[in-house]
Amino acid sequence: MGYQAVFKRYELKYMVTEEQKAKILKAMEPYMEADRYGRSTVRNIYFDTDDFILARHSIAKPDFKEKLRIRSYSKAEAGSTVFVELKRKYDHVVYKRRVGVTEKEAVDWICRGRPATAHGDQVSREIDYFLSLYDGIRPALYLSYDREAYRMKDGSDFRVTFDTDILCREHDLSLESDPYGTLILGNGMSLMELKCSGGLPLWMTRILSKERIYKTSFSKYGTAYCSFMEETPAERAHEIAAESPVSAFREARAARILPSYGAAFV
Repeated sequence: MGYQAVFKRYELKYMVTEEQKAKILKAMEPYMEADRYGRSTVRNIYFDTDDFILARHSIAKPDFKEKLRIRSYSKAEAGSTVFVELKRKYDHVVYKRRVGVTEKEAVDWICRGRPATAHGDQVSREIDYFLSLYDGIRPALYLSYDREAYRMKDGSDFRVTFDTDILCREHDLSLESDPYGTLILGNGMSLMELKCSGGLPLWMTRILSKERIYKTSFSKYGTAYCSFMEETPAERAHEIAAESPVSAFREARAARILPSYGAAFV
């Protein structure tokens, strides 16, 4: 395997208007700068089962949820680098495993079932286990958005991203394709994410308080799924809560994964 990374952090989400975004950017100027990707169009292929159990879990807001995707920060080609990402969230903390491979290697591995465990690394083994656990998992949805990403000038781990023009589709599921599809976030709005391992910088809490900007819950994948189901997330979550097989699966899944997964950060 190529590049690998492990993240453990909080990810706080806020919906902001263009005016609010401008004020936040102004407050960020003394402290933050564009990161290595700066402005980019993020492309993702999300994987799920035929009955979309991962999407359904996501919008039900359980204590534990997980998803698998392949991501690129530009239009992919067979030899360009993409990222296979296994993302889990438990008790408000996000745990993400990432492996950088070529687009062809990602398709052979995730879509054609050629295991990566021969390389012997822990992240690949976890992804292979995930694939074996969810029988019949397949490419399910394309989701893209324009992103502005910022990092701290002092090298600390606080990051800020703004996502706009969030588009999704159920066909043409390839990172080699151009972004198009159904718009799931209104024009003039940005999804701001604050990513950190601890508390927010004081200057950020001040601007959020001054502008009365409050946290929200917004799953891009879950919202995209609901848009195709023609239901709101709240309506779908209510249905899921009443489905005991889904609840039982979620609880059993968390019981199997969390003890060993958490131990990786000791």
